[in-house]
Amino acid sequence: MQAYAIVIKDHEVSETGYNNLKVSSEKFKNSFKIRKFDAVLPKMARTIMSGNGLKWKYPWEGKETDLKTGLIKSAYQTANKNTRIACALSHWLLWHKCFTEDTPLLILEHDALFIEKLEHSVILKSKFDIIGINSPAAATRKAHEFHDKVQASRSLIQPVPTVDEFNVPQGLAGNSAYIIKPAGAKSILDAAREHGLWPNDALMCKQIISNLGVTKTYYTRVQGLPSTTVS
Repeated sequence: MQAYAIVIKDHEVSETGYNNLKVSSEKFKNSFKIRKFDAVLPKMARTIMSGNGLKWKYPWEGKETDLKTGLIKSAYQTANKNTRIACALSHWLLWHKCFTEDTPLLILEHDALFIEKLEHSVILKSKFDIIGINSPAAATRKAHEFHDKVQASRSLIQPVPTVDEFNVPQGLAGNSAYIIKPAGAKSILDAAREHGLWPNDALMCKQIISNLGVTKTYYTRVQGLPSTTVS
C-alpha cells in the first residue's frame, strides 16, 4: 500500500496541515511513508477536467434531482467554482493512479491527523473496496448518528451506515482519510464517467459505489483547519 496526502503547493494552511499529519503518523510508528501529492490548482481545473474527458454535473446553487440515480444533489458552499472542481480532480487523479498501477492507496487530505496506529494489512484483507478510517466528528453531516451506528456494530469493518433519507448521497465520514483498492478505484472512475464529476465525497456514496465500508476504530480525525474549498 502506498500513502498520499493531497497538498496545495506553497499554501500555508495546506503545508502546515501536511506537516502535522506527517508528525502524527511518525508518532504512532506507521509502517508507511506519506508522500505529498500536489493538488490540482484552481486555474488548471477546467483544463485537466476536459483533458480527461470529464464534465462537471453538480449544481452550484440550490438542489436538483439526478435522474439516473434518483439522488438529490445539494449545492456545496463554494466561492470559487474552480476550487471545488480542483479538489474533486485531485482525488480523481489518485483514483486513476490506484487503478492504472493496480495497487491500493491510502488517500489523505492535508487536514487529516492520526490518532491511532493504522493496521492497514487487516483492512486490506476485508471484503470492502473503499474503506473510511476517519472519525465523523466535525467531518460529516449527522456525525453523532454516524458514530452511534458504527460503534453499535460488532464488526471491525462494516458497511457505511444509513443516517439520512434514501435519496441523499451517503458515504464516508468525509474524504479526509480512506483506503481504496483497484476495484474500488474502477467503480468510482466508472461513476464519474457515467454520472459526471461531482464533489468527491458526494460521488463516493453508498447508492452509487458498492463495497463501501468504514472501520469501527477511528485512525484519523480532522485538524479543524480553515477550509480551502469553501472560500
